[in-house]
Amino acid sequence: MRPPLDRPKLERFMTALAQRVKGEGRIYLTGGSTALLHGWRASTIDIDLKADPEPDGWFEALAALKDELAVNVELASPDHFIPVLPGWRDRSLFIARHGRLDFYHYDPYSQALAKLERGHARDLDDVNAMLTNGLIRPDRLLELFESIQSELIRYPALDPSSFRAAVEAFVASPEPPPGP
Repeated sequence: MRPPLDRPKLERFMTALAQRVKGEGRIYLTGGSTALLHGWRASTIDIDLKADPEPDGWFEALAALKDELAVNVELASPDHFIPVLPGWRDRSLFIARHGRLDFYHYDPYSQALAKLERGHARDLDDVNAMLTNGLIRPDRLLELFESIQSELIRYPALDPSSFRAAVEAFVASPEPPPGP
């Protein structure tokens, strides 16, 4: 088992990844990586990411770096668990450019909905932190959920009614500070 990942190690990973790949690309960080970089978590167990487009040398770089830096890397993003939200790229938040790679936080609304669907305590803490930090607004979250509701049937592991109930319960909680 590898040790937990902290922000400095994540930043080393980003820099090293950019040095290893042979082409341009966009890397979308999600989950614990977003929490680390925003400062509401001190550590996470892995780096969840998505490349779009995948730069040349992407898989080779990941294979080498996970061992060299002793990090867990998962090719995972919200669109693996819930339908793709319209406009997710436009809502993804720029982090930094390293070499030929642009790093972004995967769309906070997509992350929040995927976390609400899972419903784990840590996920709910993350969604509350997104709200507190102004990354999401409850009304927009509900609107985006409704935009994908007809696509939920494509995800047989989801229970649409309990997913809706989780989103509605979150939206009904006390009003946080305004966000984007």
